[in-house]
Amino acid sequence: MALVLLDLAHWSTWAVCAVIKLPQLTAVVAARSAWGLSVSSLLLELAGFLVFLRYQVYYGYPLQTYLEYPIIIAQDVLLLLCILHFSGKKRRALFYAVVFLGGWYMLTLQKWIIDLAMNLCTFISAASKLAQLQALWQTKDSGQVSALTWSMAAYTCATRILTTVMTTNDLAVLIRFITMLILNIWVTATILHYRKTKKTD
Repeated sequence: MALVLLDLAHWSTWAVCAVIKLPQLTAVVAARSAWGLSVSSLLLELAGFLVFLRYQVYYGYPLQTYLEYPIIIAQDVLLLLCILHFSGKKRRALFYAVVFLGGWYMLTLQKWIIDLAMNLCTFISAASKLAQLQALWQTKDSGQVSALTWSMAAYTCATRILTTVMTTNDLAVLIRFITMLILNIWVTATILHYRKTKKTD
């Protein structure tokens, strides 16, 4: 029974992550605007995902526990390119690519670097959610921010808490997923609050 539950959690996480950013990408492309989205949030999220993926690969964790990260990273890169395009800042894309590729390489130069980065990864990922919350609070408008994308992120964090407990039981990974679950729910609730407020005005 436990293996069936584990497989279900893995497969449902991969299925959700295969389309997790599509509602957000669709909203941005349809509106031809990235209003309400925080570039800082997306950059921090990408950094957190890259560190987390590198950590999982470095320690040889089972592929099933992180298979969705390359897919999410690719979708985040597409979203970043759309945001940069619609905000007239396309030239920054090359700079960001160099920084992220250099960081990917440097993470595993020494074991202590990847361990420190993983410990900081929770703070980086939390900062990405807080940056999006700040953008929402400042504008008091959810703009093109997708509640569906953020609620799917909350779901995947919940399933990854389960899979982590059942496979690696890595405390740093568990703390990260619990923190991200709470913050993803908070961002989703904030989006829905401002969407409701906008409709009633």
